[in-house]
Amino acid sequence: MVTRGVLPGNPFPLGATWNGRGVNFAVYSEKAEKMELCLFDEGSVFESECIAFREVRGQIWNMYVPGLRPGQLYMYRASGPYQPENGLRFNRSKLLLDPYARAISGKIDWQAPLFAYDTAKADDLVMDGRDDSAGTPRCVVTDPSFDWENDRPPSIPWPKSIIYETHVRGCTMLHPEIEARHRGSYSALTSEVMLDYFKRLGITALELMPVHEFTDDRGLVNRGLTDYWGYYSINYFSPTSRYSSSGDMGAQVVEFKRMVKALHRAGIEVILDVVYNHTAEGNQFGPTLSYRGIDNETYYLLEPDRRRYYVDYTGTGNSLNVQHPQVLKLIMDSLRYWVTEMHVDGFRFDLASALARNLHEVDRLSAFFDIIQEDPVISQVKLIAEPWDVGQGGYQVGNFPILWTEWNARYRDTLRRFWRGDEGQIGDLAYRLTGSSDLYQDDGRRPYASINYITAHDGFTLQDLVSYNQKHNEANGVFIWDGTDENLSWNSGAEGATSDTSILDFREQQKRNFMAALMLSQGVPMICGGDELSRTQGGNNNAYCQDNRISWYNWDLDVGKQDFQNFVKDLCRLRRDHPVFRRRQFFQGRPIRGQEVRDIVWLRPDGLEMEEPDWATSWVHCVGALLDGEALDEYDDEGNSITDDTFLIVLNSYKGKIPFKMPAWGRPGKWQVVLDTSKATLPAKKTTVESEKTVDIPPNCLMLLMRVKK
Repeated sequence: MVTRGVLPGNPFPLGATWNGRGVNFAVYSEKAEKMELCLFDEGSVFESECIAFREVRGQIWNMYVPGLRPGQLYMYRASGPYQPENGLRFNRSKLLLDPYARAISGKIDWQAPLFAYDTAKADDLVMDGRDDSAGTPRCVVTDPSFDWENDRPPSIPWPKSIIYETHVRGCTMLHPEIEARHRGSYSALTSEVMLDYFKRLGITALELMPVHEFTDDRGLVNRGLTDYWGYYSINYFSPTSRYSSSGDMGAQVVEFKRMVKALHRAGIEVILDVVYNHTAEGNQFGPTLSYRGIDNETYYLLEPDRRRYYVDYTGTGNSLNVQHPQVLKLIMDSLRYWVTEMHVDGFRFDLASALARNLHEVDRLSAFFDIIQEDPVISQVKLIAEPWDVGQGGYQVGNFPILWTEWNARYRDTLRRFWRGDEGQIGDLAYRLTGSSDLYQDDGRRPYASINYITAHDGFTLQDLVSYNQKHNEANGVFIWDGTDENLSWNSGAEGATSDTSILDFREQQKRNFMAALMLSQGVPMICGGDELSRTQGGNNNAYCQDNRISWYNWDLDVGKQDFQNFVKDLCRLRRDHPVFRRRQFFQGRPIRGQEVRDIVWLRPDGLEMEEPDWATSWVHCVGALLDGEALDEYDDEGNSITDDTFLIVLNSYKGKIPFKMPAWGRPGKWQVVLDTSKATLPAKKTTVESEKTVDIPPNCLMLLMRVKK
């Protein structure tokens, strides 16, 4: 190893940067008194060399080491005061990950002394001086070169998007047509069979659960479990090696890039679920892995008058200090890296309200949003907020800025209540089906600001939503205390597995109701991966620690599951083919340009228009929405007027059938049944009914009819 002639280097870019002749190292720390670069040979427990930084510019410690190459393993040691009561937790005996590392090799061993304090006494005020080299992973110098072969982002407009939230590992672990050694990897996700599946399903984007390098919480490891979901981030630049089939010495970076390139060729976007609100280092009793040891006060939000303790808006022990310029820079540098170097198409921000907090208030005009708005790279990709955190005032659905879309929890809850049969849901249902204008219209946003979903990774799967009244999280090992109790679910008559065919048939119909409503609503639909496969977690509504068959997708489908899968495919195609279900503008509900036709009319079962008292009537369970395809008043990218067929959506959550009179509205004619969720499949033979005639809407059913053109 050649380290003679170490040069001062440059403070930018941060991280380890190879230039073909050597590596420049740069790391930010305000309060450290000494920083050291530790170099490791592959397979070695202890460093082969430890080189002190001599150059500090603008609180950035930097050096250039000639002769180093990609694949070099390295870590940092930081020296300074260990004064937890003052927010300082330096401890040279603890190896530290580079916050800007592009790849990480190895795993954490919780048997090693990874804690900077005396764990035997459970006293974080007493420093632990034992070296933790045997239990830490290593940073890897990477080669950034990659042949993207003229890769271009699919750039799918929001109104045409259908998101598929999935887990890289769980999606393919049980797939029989994928070679066993590749299952659960980035490469498996873009195997020929999976690319073909995604295209046939009709989705336009994969929203990947966290792929930033993360670790398993010690408590989970002690219970024989792992952090399956990946929300315990330890680095924001490196793709986790646990999803790599190619190795962890930088090969995971190449494999990730190949995955993105393959998905783009298939016309599918890649959206990352990112966790910039907290890290795996936890509270004052957590391990020292990176940020805490490099500069605790910079990276974490500490209690103002009790600097020993961490502000926690996330429920995980800490919150990143987004008020600090360096932390903002870290996040923005990470986002730009994933767009410019890894070619991803957007981000879903976990607990995004935590990033918006200015002091303790959630501020939609905080520095974080200002920087996003002004950034020429990040402002151009898809931005999705999970619009809440666990702090006071953290629920911010509808309050994010103009560039942002949001997971719409009000959509989820309203649809669940309606199909469960709760009273008094019609008024709210109308808002949710039409893009939630009450949440997004006033600030200039469009219907696609609403990311509509029925289920997501957090909570019941769709199959479990119609099969369980209560959560069943015993496998998590914490006496089922974890997971929400407010599932708004209905087991359809029996808790969990049953042989009662009437209950099983009803569950299938409810699944079709949910999925049909989702795909026919204005906004952007998000499918929870595996729902189309009728995936069950056995009633576990918080399977964050279940890296096993509880969470993995089961691709062995019986006839009923195949029928539902095909039903979802048909719905995706229906949405793709008809712009009336994916408008760019909110409905106006009034005559268009002086014409008698209106873009939307809400109807009662007697065929008359809904009036104000009808919306306030709690026992109303059936309503129709007439969508006039000739009154879209929208234009395509070439300036051509967009028109479509006219549809009638009838939703009936009543336990009995309801006669519904077909509308005439100045254009008498016939209506054709396109979709009836009381049937397992879309009708092969289209039945028609005349205007002014009635159609019996079956119990708990959604029916879609299309006006027959003359």
